[in-house]
Amino acid sequence: MRLTEFWTRMDDALGARYSRYWADSHVLAELGGRTVAQALADGVSAYDVWRAVRENLALPPSTR
Repeated sequence: MRLTEFWTRMDDALGARYSRYWADSHVLAELGGRTVAQALADGVSAYDVWRAVRENLALPPSTR
């Protein structure tokens, strides 16, 4: 998954403004206690980060 697709999915799930704030402030245990932004900066694949976000937000299966 490319970062552009990742951010499109984040925007669709949370809204364009809130998705960036959420990515910078919400710590996920699934990402080793990092925020989405930290995990992406540390080189975690966008797909793996998306899976963690999807699970954390309990998004429907159609968002896979």
